[in-house]
Amino acid sequence: MEKTSKELLKEFVNSQKFTSTTDIMNSMKELFSDVLQQVMEAELEEKLGYEKSQRISESDESGIQKNYRNGYSKKTVKTQLGEVDVKIPRDRNGEYEPQIIGKYNRNADGMEEKILALYACGMSQRDISEQIKNLYDVEISDGLVSKIVDKISPEVTAWQNRALESVYPFIFMDAIHYKVKENHQYITKAAYVVLGIQQDGHKDILGTWIGESESAKFWLSVMNDLKNRGVKDVYVFCVDGLTGFREAINAAFPHSQIQRCIIHQIRSSTRYVSYKDIKAVMADLKKVYQAVSEDEALNALMQFKENWQKIYPSCVRSWEENWDILSTFYAYPAEIRKIIYTTNIIEGLNRQFRKITKNKPSFTNDDSLRKMLYLASKNIVERWTVSCRNWDMVSNQLRIMFEDRETA
Repeated sequence: MEKTSKELLKEFVNSQKFTSTTDIMNSMKELFSDVLQQVMEAELEEKLGYEKSQRISESDESGIQKNYRNGYSKKTVKTQLGEVDVKIPRDRNGEYEPQIIGKYNRNADGMEEKILALYACGMSQRDISEQIKNLYDVEISDGLVSKIVDKISPEVTAWQNRALESVYPFIFMDAIHYKVKENHQYITKAAYVVLGIQQDGHKDILGTWIGESESAKFWLSVMNDLKNRGVKDVYVFCVDGLTGFREAINAAFPHSQIQRCIIHQIRSSTRYVSYKDIKAVMADLKKVYQAVSEDEALNALMQFKENWQKIYPSCVRSWEENWDILSTFYAYPAEIRKIIYTTNIIEGLNRQFRKITKNKPSFTNDDSLRKMLYLASKNIVERWTVSCRNWDMVSNQLRIMFEDRETA
C-alpha cells in the first residue's frame, strides 16, 4: 500500500534532524530543486520519446539521425525560497525548452507579475528593486525592472486600440497634468482621460491620450479615434471647461448633447467675486442650477443678472454664453441629472491616478507615463464591478428618450 503524503513528510523530517528554521529553509530549497529537476527530466523524456537509462539507436529506420540527450546547463532560479541552482537537461538539436521555467524566465515564482504590480502602484524602479530585495532577498537591477515594464508596451498599444461598444449613454472627459521629460527638459503635459458609461451601467476607461495643449484639433483626433474603434453614438458628453471640446464633439458626433460640469462652472465664474458678496452670489446661483425646469432656471438667471450685472459682469456673462451646454441636464429626470450634471465620476478617477503617481514627480518620456496610466487603469477597472445607482430606471428612461437612436 502506498504511503500517504503525511507519512512521507514525517519520514523526511525525522531523517533531517532539523535544529533551526534555517535548516528547514535550506532543506526545502534542496527539495524544491530536486522536484524541479525531476519535472524537467520528465519533460525531456516526453520530448525525446525514451527514458534516460534506455539505450536507443542513433538513427531511425529511414536513416534520419535521432535527437538525444546532450548533458546539462546550470541555471539559478529565483524563487520565494531564495535562489535555487538547477541543472537544465539539454538535447543535441536544441529543441527542448523547460516548460516549468521557460528558457529566459529566471522568476519561477511570478516575480515579473509582482514587479508590474508594484510599478502599477506608483513605485519607482529603484524603490521596486529595494522592495524585492527586502521581501525575497533577491538582487534585481533598475535595468531589469525597466526591461520587465517595457514588455507590456504591446499590451498597452492593444488596450489603447481595442474595439469599443457602438453606443455609450454617457462619456466623461477630463485632463490630468504631469511633468514629462522632452528634449532634455521637463515640461507639463496633459493626460486626457475618457471614461464611458456602458449600456449595462458599468464604467470603463476608454483610453488615455497624452498631449501638450488643449485644442479643438487635438480633441477632434480623440473623437475620431473613438469612432475608428467602433463608437457610433454617444447620448451625452459630460465635460469640464476644456478648450476646444465643443467644436470637436459637434464635428465628430453632431447628434450628441454636451453637459458642462455645473460645479466647475460655479468655481470658474465666481473666481473673482469678493469675499463679502460670495454668500449672496452663491444663494442666487443655487436658484439657477437647482431649478426644477429650464424655464424656472432661466427666470432665476435673469434675476441673477439683474442683481449682479453691474458688479460682476464677467460672472453673469459666463453663464449666459455657456447656457446651451449648462442647461442640458434640465431635460432629464432626477436619476439621470445626478449622473451628468457634474464630472465627479471622472474626477474621482483622476484622484486615484494622482494617488498612484504621487511618488513619481516626473516621467522620462510619454511612453513611461502611458504605461503607468495603463497599469493603473487596469487595476481600477477591475474594481468597478457595480453598475451606476438606479441603472434599471435610468436605462428604461434612456430607452424611451432615445428610441430613435441606434442601439448596440
